[in-house]
Amino acid sequence: MSKKLVLAVIDALKPEMLERAVDHGRAPALAELMKRGTYVSDCVSSFPSVTPVAAASIATGLGPDEHHIPAMNWYHRGEERYVEYGSSFEATRAFGVLRSLQDTVYNMNMAHLTRRRKTVFEHLDDAGGIRTACTTYLIYRGRTRHQATSTEGVYSRIARAANFTHAVYGPDELFYADVFASRSTGCRSALGMPGQRDQHTACVSAYLVEHDLADFMLVSLPDNDTYSHKRGPYSQVTSIASADRALERIMHAAGGPDAFLEDHAVIVMSDHSQIPVVDRVNLAEVLDSWEVLRPEEEDPSQADIAVSPSQRAANVYVLDPEMREILAPRIARDLHDVDGLDLIMHRENREAVVWSARGELRFAPGDELTDQRGGSWSVAGDHDTLALAVEDGRVSSHSYPDALGRIWAALECPRSGDVLVSAGGGYEFVDWGGVAHVGGGSHGSLHRSDSLGVLLYCGTGPGEQESPAQWSIRDVTPMILSHFALTS
Repeated sequence: MSKKLVLAVIDALKPEMLERAVDHGRAPALAELMKRGTYVSDCVSSFPSVTPVAAASIATGLGPDEHHIPAMNWYHRGEERYVEYGSSFEATRAFGVLRSLQDTVYNMNMAHLTRRRKTVFEHLDDAGGIRTACTTYLIYRGRTRHQATSTEGVYSRIARAANFTHAVYGPDELFYADVFASRSTGCRSALGMPGQRDQHTACVSAYLVEHDLADFMLVSLPDNDTYSHKRGPYSQVTSIASADRALERIMHAAGGPDAFLEDHAVIVMSDHSQIPVVDRVNLAEVLDSWEVLRPEEEDPSQADIAVSPSQRAANVYVLDPEMREILAPRIARDLHDVDGLDLIMHRENREAVVWSARGELRFAPGDELTDQRGGSWSVAGDHDTLALAVEDGRVSSHSYPDALGRIWAALECPRSGDVLVSAGGGYEFVDWGGVAHVGGGSHGSLHRSDSLGVLLYCGTGPGEQESPAQWSIRDVTPMILSHFALTS
């Protein structure tokens, strides 16, 4: 039997800040893993590089073209409404708190995430004999039915009042805030409030380790992201230290790092990074020459477009399906002179069209150039648009890692907009609650500053000669399955 495996996702973990925390002695557990394992400082996130999209990629090994989670906020064409996964409390209120929470807790897994492909929990559950567990993570879908918790207490009563009463399917052991708990552990999460979530994860995970209840466990440590949004990504040493204490607590439940690592392999990773925000763009105001669908409007036939800001990325949807091919290029052109926009993308004649102030480029799958992840492309136009470097039939971009593959996957996602936008350095799109993280940090764009995160593995994973030329968060599910001698 393989070692048990722990996957710890530290939300928005920035590589240089992890290195600083280790150098300053603030992250001893992570330092021990770095000493014993393999450290990758340029693991590429999804695009948009926001948590719901990245979480779906981590938990499935797929891009948005295959897992179908497109953004933090998006327009559901089939239901003719916006979906809001919690960009901010103010945005959640704009769309209705209960609707937003139902979308995030239930619909993301049970309706929005494609049923055609498996999550890592479903792969492992179907293999038989591998016990799975998950703490509060956006993507948790598995094969075991879990009823909403019926325990008493103020947070459980609040959860029931918010209509968190339906069962879900998850791993063998599922702990999602105070909404689902597959067994009594004595741990409370204060309904997953920021600043409390890492502590809840540590408590639950330590209990599972102490009682030997899981062979694979996804450990979600999201407080670093909240801390960085508020104080900026270069303040992360404090929040990384908090995540490290959670990992220490889990290790000590097995008798300390040495005893823990005798029986457990570990993967620690970011879902994305963050950069400081100094200014904002209100995309709905920028596009005021069009009739923009507002959150409170119930009849989308009265609007031309839906605008979905997702921190440093955004989607624009043409609401008349017969006009999409005609209007998308017009909307893209209307955005060319807007300050704070870096890349504007849409589909035209089965090609991706990308515009920036540096030029315009078109590309599609083909056989002219090969990227660092093995994708093959035909490219025409100005390579400076995406800062592409081409040599001996190989294409890459230092500024926009895995640029062609990530743009294509985003445009091919059936729930993406007709025009996609990536913000420039220091800019964030104002969400529908009027919030932007000016003075703090954010993420979402295609740029390396948002997109390159940590991958650290110990006791599992490939050797140096077998490693990909460019790591992606999509490589983690295949690594987990390989650890348990399974294939996707």
